[in-house]
Amino acid sequence: MDNTFDIKQIRKDFPILQTTAYGKPLIYLDSGATTQKPVQVIKAMERYYKEQNANIHRGAHYLSIMATEAHETARERVAGFIGASNSSSIIFTRNATEGINLIAYAWAMDHLKAGDEIILTIAEHHSNILPWQYVAQKTGAILKYIYLTENERLDIDQYRKMINSKVKLVTIQHMSNVLGIINPVEEIISLAHEKGARVLVDGAQSVPHMPVDVSKLDCDFLVFSAHKMCGPMGIGVLYIKENMLDQVNPFLFGGEMIAEVEEQSATFAPAPLKFEAGTPNVGGTIGLVSAIDYLQSIGMDKILEHERQLTSFAIKKMSSLDFIKIHGPLNMENRGGVISFSVKGVHPHDVATILDQDGIAVRSGHHCAQPLMKYLDVPATSRASFYIYNTMEEVEIFIDRLKNIRKWFKYGS
Repeated sequence: MDNTFDIKQIRKDFPILQTTAYGKPLIYLDSGATTQKPVQVIKAMERYYKEQNANIHRGAHYLSIMATEAHETARERVAGFIGASNSSSIIFTRNATEGINLIAYAWAMDHLKAGDEIILTIAEHHSNILPWQYVAQKTGAILKYIYLTENERLDIDQYRKMINSKVKLVTIQHMSNVLGIINPVEEIISLAHEKGARVLVDGAQSVPHMPVDVSKLDCDFLVFSAHKMCGPMGIGVLYIKENMLDQVNPFLFGGEMIAEVEEQSATFAPAPLKFEAGTPNVGGTIGLVSAIDYLQSIGMDKILEHERQLTSFAIKKMSSLDFIKIHGPLNMENRGGVISFSVKGVHPHDVATILDQDGIAVRSGHHCAQPLMKYLDVPATSRASFYIYNTMEEVEIFIDRLKNIRKWFKYGS
């Protein structure tokens, strides 16, 4: 490992890693679902609730002013983290899912009509499929899917043939939560814009693990969640490109998002407030910006490299086991720290349950990607996902325990 990446110190920052599960040291390999939280984030949120807690924007008293400043400073920090040129482009949501739904309801329903096309990939998370199915049903728009190549990467050649003037939206995951592939979103966005289409990027699995710059990507929308990047649950981000802000209407209505309210009509506040009705999760934004500070103190490039080393080592070891099938490409080019796999003759839920008895937490199921499971012709997979606090030693133990799984089912060694 890069000796500037202090894994021992990082692990000390995460108290939950001292947990024992069934008498075994916890090995947490489920960060693709949610990450653990460092003490820095926990303390930042505790400090806010102890010293600054108040409702924001409307209050003229000391605590409200302090909370408002903290909340809006967090917005500016998020903008800087993802390379947004204006903090007004940063809308706080509950999670990435809500951000996608906001664009579906508040932009797509107003701008799409019968015969228009929406392009997505067969590997999308349900959160980036179901809203567009609803939009298509209501507007008459048509969903079209990009499929995979033989090595289970996105078929960019198919996409080049699909993109045309009928396409109004391309909505795509930056990194697959199942296959680990990092999609060529820059090229996808460029080709879409050439045809006048807008692009939404699901950054739930990319923003926590690698440098992401929305200005360089030139995406129109991007979403991500704090809980997948060392922050708390219940807070997420929707980025809307500055020149798109006036094209997106309010999605929720109520306090905070108005300029003036009359008996029969109302005018709305400018972005971002027009998208943030009601009392916001200020404690969540404090936790999010603390998580950003923590990740940046390590370095996003170093985080990506650390995960690639772990993943490369795991893939090499798992590929040597003839009863393991890895889903997704085996080389590390444009690949992140997620490995979905099948154990011959053993259901993925049984794999996860057996590993759990050894204190190893992995995911099992369809990973909210049932169309992909059907495309791959598997009922489900097991998934190991790595993050900054995982070690080579943990990967070695995980591989060793994989070797024992088939013994439970009397398949031999």
